[in-house]
Amino acid sequence: MSKFDSIENAYVLVEGDRIAFYGPMNELETSNQNPGLEIDASGKFVLPSFCDSHTHLVYVSSREGEFADRINGLTYQQIYERGGGILNSSAKLRAASEAELFQSTWNRLDEIMMLGTGAVEIKSGYGLDTDSELKMLRVIRALREKHPLSIKATFLGAHAIPPAFKNDKAGYIRLLTDEMMPRIAAEKLADYCDVFCEQGYFTHDETKKILEAGLKYGLKPKVHAEQLSHSGGIRAGVECNAISVDHLEFCNEEDITALKNSDTMPTLLPGAQFFLQLQQPPARRMIDTGLPVAVASDYNPGSSPSGNMMQMVSLCCIQYKMTPEEAFNAATLNSAYAMDLGETHGSIAVGKKANLIITKEIPSIAYLPYSFGSNLIDTIIVNGKNYQKNESTTQPLNI
Repeated sequence: MSKFDSIENAYVLVEGDRIAFYGPMNELETSNQNPGLEIDASGKFVLPSFCDSHTHLVYVSSREGEFADRINGLTYQQIYERGGGILNSSAKLRAASEAELFQSTWNRLDEIMMLGTGAVEIKSGYGLDTDSELKMLRVIRALREKHPLSIKATFLGAHAIPPAFKNDKAGYIRLLTDEMMPRIAAEKLADYCDVFCEQGYFTHDETKKILEAGLKYGLKPKVHAEQLSHSGGIRAGVECNAISVDHLEFCNEEDITALKNSDTMPTLLPGAQFFLQLQQPPARRMIDTGLPVAVASDYNPGSSPSGNMMQMVSLCCIQYKMTPEEAFNAATLNSAYAMDLGETHGSIAVGKKANLIITKEIPSIAYLPYSFGSNLIDTIIVNGKNYQKNESTTQPLNI
């Protein structure tokens, strides 16, 4: 993860939405020069766009009231138990129309695109009943059909237990596996199935049961694992061959060993850990033992209200003692892997998507996470199209 190859005085040629060539300027052949738009990046860095493999972008409104509650001493679990947290967002989402959700999420997609993200995963999980979960996934499908960003969809019905099933968790799990999943598969609404494996939510065994049911419907496993306590989420993910396990604050040595013997990508969510002031995941230990790690934003209204991936890179460096090179690899190539986009996203390579960040003039790569409060992005290129900073980005379309 510490290897971050670079070429000084380089060129990148884009044809359509793909990278056609790249290399040192002295190897650029006149016959290969694109007669279209030319961007002079003298003194700047050209980087692959970020890949954000864990978000909850479809929601109705913010939850700053709970932010104040935590300042005043309430825990995340106490807020949830009195109807806040996920249940708060669920109640509001059920009352919202698809058009309203589409528009608000479109705006957030524009926001993160101009902060350097070129591909994003979006979860359901604020519906917690069949109609509302399907509504969220249909909105995500409409967005992936119309917005410039590459979007992956995840079914997270197992995000919490809705009040109607407070005393019947087994009944809710049957609703997830026997009613929601067949309809999601029939409409091809999701790529992945995710579960919040946590005390008071879903156990290791329940997580496996839900993930194994999802596999029967073509939904690859992901897991919210070891965030608030050690609950067996990593073990469940590895046992189900999950593409990623995310959060990992309470990851232990046995978990690290299990991950080393798997194809599952451990994914750090430093925004949520920082915002909730949780213990730090053992990122340095994971990397030093030979594990790759990915990083994502966990953009959501309750525990990580930011989709700024450059800020997540800074947090990895400052809090987890990751080098800038390790953090950028985690936020690009490794996070692309964590949503099955490694062949097309996450690095500058011939044939991959022309999703690029051009910085302002800066002295080094390390200057980006070092200047954690500054936006040092000058130009965004998504699918080969140039977006200047502060320029109007995309026009929302009717759902």
